[in-house]
Amino acid sequence: MQNTTSKTNKMVKIAMIAAIYATLTLVLAPVSYGVVQFRISELLTVLPAFTTLAIPGLSLGCCLANLIGALLGLNPTGYIDAIVGTSATLIAAILSYLLAKTNHRTLRLILVPLPPVLVNAVIVGAELTVLFNAGEAFAAAWIANAVSVAIGQAVVCYLLGIPLMMVLSKNEFYKKLFRISQS
Repeated sequence: MQNTTSKTNKMVKIAMIAAIYATLTLVLAPVSYGVVQFRISELLTVLPAFTTLAIPGLSLGCCLANLIGALLGLNPTGYIDAIVGTSATLIAAILSYLLAKTNHRTLRLILVPLPPVLVNAVIVGAELTVLFNAGEAFAAAWIANAVSVAIGQAVVCYLLGIPLMMVLSKNEFYKKLFRISQS
């Protein structure tokens, strides 16, 4: 019975992260999708520093937000974003988790938000270029899209993500909820 309870507990936490990510993305849809985007839900991409459950939670939340956004006509990249954007989120979440293993607190604060910025710039920048700017100036369009995505990601991941990391690392409720062991 204990094993079933543990699995259920993990599934609930994954679902909570996914639901928060998808809800924030959809509620703030005008700034969540497109070439210029400030996806506020990306502040949650720092969660892999605290729990591995954030990796599937963020990926599922991204997939749901992209699918529902496409279904409702909010996501101009359509259903392909559910594959490409979700893949970028999964890769970034794994890298953030790995970078969070550093013992230096300040370095962790700087490094953990970096993968979502870089990975989304490269992958989502390429996705946007292929879908909207294919042509002779592909390289220039990709660079412009990558920079645009990186700026939006950096603003959200650093200006909102770092304060979230600081709050979570000091809050006893969240430490217990996710069994956070890092300071």
